[in-house]
Amino acid sequence: MSAPAQSPRVSTDILVEIDRLVKEFPVERGLLATRDVLRAVNDVSLALRRGEILGLVGESGSGKTTLGRCAIRLIQPTDGRVMFEGTDLATLSARDLRRFRRRMQLVFQDPSGSLNPRMKVGDAVREPIEVHDIARGSRARARVAELFGEVGLDPSYVDRYPHELSGGQRQRVGIARALSVEPQFVVLDEPVSALDVSVQAQVLNLLSDLRRRHALTYLFVAHDLAVVRHVADRVAVMYLGRIMELADASVLYQRPSHPYTRALLSAAPVPDPTAKRERIVLSGDPPSPVHPPSGCPFHTRCFHPRKDARCVEERPELRPITAGQSTACHYADQW
Repeated sequence: MSAPAQSPRVSTDILVEIDRLVKEFPVERGLLATRDVLRAVNDVSLALRRGEILGLVGESGSGKTTLGRCAIRLIQPTDGRVMFEGTDLATLSARDLRRFRRRMQLVFQDPSGSLNPRMKVGDAVREPIEVHDIARGSRARARVAELFGEVGLDPSYVDRYPHELSGGQRQRVGIARALSVEPQFVVLDEPVSALDVSVQAQVLNLLSDLRRRHALTYLFVAHDLAVVRHVADRVAVMYLGRIMELADASVLYQRPSHPYTRALLSAAPVPDPTAKRERIVLSGDPPSPVHPPSGCPFHTRCFHPRKDARCVEERPELRPITAGQSTACHYADQW
C-alpha cells in the first residue's frame, strides 16, 4: 500500500473540541428486566485541529464509533460537551443543528448498507444538495456529476443502482454524498475495512487528496493501525471507552508507550516479509463495559513489568510522557 503525498502543514486552530464526553446505554437483563448501564464512552477529551487527520483506533467494542457519532451529534451524549468552532452542539435547536449538518458529515463503514437499494446513486448524492438548498434542478445534477468525477467515478454512473457498483465504487459514492454539502469536518467510520486491500489504497489516497483540496478535518475511526499509519497526523488509542494514548503518528509508531498500543502495533501487518517482530498476545477478552474493572481499565490484560496494586486501585489519567505524546499509564515511562 503506497503512502499518499506529504500532508500539508496543520493549523493550530481547534475546529472540534470534545470535553469529558460520556455516553451510556441502558441494558436490561433477565426475566426481571434488571437495568444496567453500558458506558460506551467514558470521560473522553480530544481536540481536532483544522485540516488534520486524527486516527481513532482500538478493538471492536472499544467505543470508537460511538465517540465519532457523538462528535457530530448523530447520537446525544449522556454528559460532557462537543464544541464546534466554540459552539456547544448540545445547546442548538433542531433548526440550528440542521444548519450545522452541512459542516459535519459521516462516511459509513458499510457502503452497501448506507445506500438505499431502490434509489439511483446519483439521486442519493443529489438529495442532501437539495435538502440544504445548495442547488436544484439542472444545477444540482451538474453538481452531482462534478462530485462523481472528483471521487474517481464516471459521471454516467449517476443512473446506476447500488447493486450495479463494486464495493469500492459504492464507498466513493458515500464519500461524494458526504462532500455534497461542502463540510469542514468528516467522521470516517472504518471507511476501508470492508474493501479489498488494493481498493483500500486507492480510497485512502483519494481521502488524502480530498482533505488537501477542500481543507477538511477528519476523525478516522479504524481498528487497523497499519491503515491509520498511511493517513493520520495524530493517533488516539481507545480501550473500553477511554483514551489510553494520544500521540503524533510519527512518535506513536516509533515509540509506543502504553502496553495496549504496543500490543496493537505488534499485531499490525508490515509489508516486509523478512521483518522479525515479537507478537504480543493479550490474555483473555476485554472486560465488559457494563462492569468495567477498577483502577486502570487495561490492568486485567496488562503485561507491563511494573504492574502492581496501584494499577488495580488507581485510575491513571492521560498525561504527557514526551513531546507530542500523552499516555494513561502509571508506568508508561518506565519500560
